[in-house]
Formats: sequence, structure tokens, C-alpha cells
Amino acid sequence: MLNTVYRLVAPGRFEVEFSDVKLSENTVIVRPTHMSICHADLRYYQGSRPPEIMKKKLPMALIHEAIGEVVWDGSGGLKPGERVVMIPNTPMEEDPEIAENYLRSSRFRSSGYDGFMQDLVDIRADRVLRLPQGIDPVILSFTELVSVSTHAIRRMDMIANKNRKPIGIWGDGNLGFLTALMCKYAFPDSKIIVFGLSRNKLMDFSFADETYLTAEADDDLKVDHAFECVGSEGSRPAIDQIIDHISPEGSIALMGVSENPIAINTRMVLEKGLRLFGSSRSGVRDFERTLELYEKNPGITEELHRIVGHIEHVRTIDDMKRAFEAALKSGSGKTVMLWEK
Repeated sequence: MLNTVYRLVAPGRFEVEFSDVKLSENTVIVRPTHMSICHADLRYYQGSRPPEIMKKKLPMALIHEAIGEVVWDGSGGLKPGERVVMIPNTPMEEDPEIAENYLRSSRFRSSGYDGFMQDLVDIRADRVLRLPQGIDPVILSFTELVSVSTHAIRRMDMIANKNRKPIGIWGDGNLGFLTALMCKYAFPDSKIIVFGLSRNKLMDFSFADETYLTAEADDDLKVDHAFECVGSEGSRPAIDQIIDHISPEGSIALMGVSENPIAINTRMVLEKGLRLFGSSRSGVRDFERTLELYEKNPGITEELHRIVGHIEHVRTIDDMKRAFEAALKSGSGKTVMLWEK
């Protein structure tokens, strides 16, 4: 079966390549229908990753947030036309102590391996999940990003002590929004406090108990645990402020991606006995949990509409470029491509 793959070959430049799709009893063929553009995709598209990384990764098909319709399932578990979410992380081994998304041998689509910008995606049967009905597919398209928050919250639940009345989320972008929203449902008895830089963005966090501009947070305001969802150069001031406001023996989830090393106030980390842990990507268990929460709590998917920034119908390479440029201009909000190939 012949397939068309749309690979980024240089910043801002997509090219068409053809490949054979191999059928097997462990393979599902999916036709993508909705794709969500991530900040990581934009960094490749802009060429803002270090030159040595760009040279190593390209050419590569982008996108790791996507849903589609089953064309063929060699395992027989899915019927043609069924809507599924595709899981970009592909573990090549199992470890009883290390999650699939942290195994160094795992292959992650759109990070060294072709992502979902293809007419057809051949994917392992254990890397797809049937989607619940009645939910806007535009919202479902960025299930992967929501699962990243679900994963971090699950790890926090295992690591953090039982003092959980105030939980702080630093970051008013998409990741901060999703993490705060999922925390609200995961820890219903906790007060959710969001810290950000934009008053306008913070207005979207209507479900949070309190919101603060970082410059206006009172010195005596305390949280038991915190999620850092800032990344880049903003990570350092965010982590500094978290360390100042977190209670002794609190836990801090580091979720923001930074290209360069940042300094951390280790003196206060030691004095307060804090736990800092990194949380990145997700696995099939987190996707399953996310979909369960969608079905049980319709309020989640209703809130998710707030971060849909732009929808682009995509048929050609020019349409692809227009979608990525729109994502760059929007600054916030998810740009979703309706993949009408």
C-alpha cells in the first residue's frame, strides 16, 4: 500500500515523499482527520532548535497530537471507520520500574521519528485507543497534550505528601490551563491557585479557585505542592517563586521545557526538604485515564474549547504552511488542522 508523507526538510519547508505501508497482524492503518500543532512542532518549523539537533532530526514528518479513522486493523480489534486517538510514544521494551515514556529506547513520533503528517499512518495495535462518542473531534485532537498533564498529576499523587489543600500551577499558557483543569478534577477537595503573567489569559481560568499575576502574589501566600508549566527562559523566575511560596516538604513537578540550563535555589530546596521531579510526555495508561475523565466529566471538554485558537482546513502543502504560520501568530491557543487529504 502506497503512502504519502509530508516531511519538514528545512525550517518552513515541507516536501512530499512516498513510502510503502506494510500490513501485519500487529498493525493498524489509520487515516488522520484532526491534528493539533504543538510548541515542539513549531520549534522545528521555525528552526529554533540548536543546529546540531535540526541536522540530526530532519527530514521528519511533524505532529504528535492527532486522531483519525481506522482503515484496516490486522489484529481485528477495530472496525474500519472507527475513530481512534494515536499514541506517539512507541516503547521498544518493558521495564517494571521505568514508565514507557522515560525509557531511552522508546521512539517518539515527531522527535526523531516520523509524526502523523501522513495520508495514512501504520501504527502498532497497542498504540491506538477507541475514542468516546459525542465529543468534539477538535477537542479530541489534542488528547496527547492533556494526557501529559494527566501523567504529571498521577505522579504527583504518588510522590507528594497528603497536605494538598492549596495546589499551585505556575503558567497561564496551554499547559498551565490543562494542568490546572485536570487538577481540579483529580483533587476536588484542594484549592487550585494559578499564577501567570497575563491578566487576560488568567480570565480563562474561571474554574480555578484563585488566580494571581506573579508580580502581585502576596509574600505570605503558601501552596502545599506546585506544577511548573512555564518553560524556556521563564522557568527560572517561576521555579524561584515556587520555592519561595511552597510549604516545607512540598513537591514540585517540573513540566516546562527549556533549551538551556537554569539555576535553582538549592539552599532553600535543602532547607525546606523539597522534592523536585521532572514529568514529560505520557503513556497509554495516561491516555486511557484522560478518556475516562472525558466521559465521566463533560465539564472538562466544555472548558477545553477555551484554548482552541485556530482551525485550518488542510489539503495542500500551502495549507500546511498557513496552519503553522497561524499557530506562530496566535501565541496561545491550540491550532488544529482538519486533515482533508
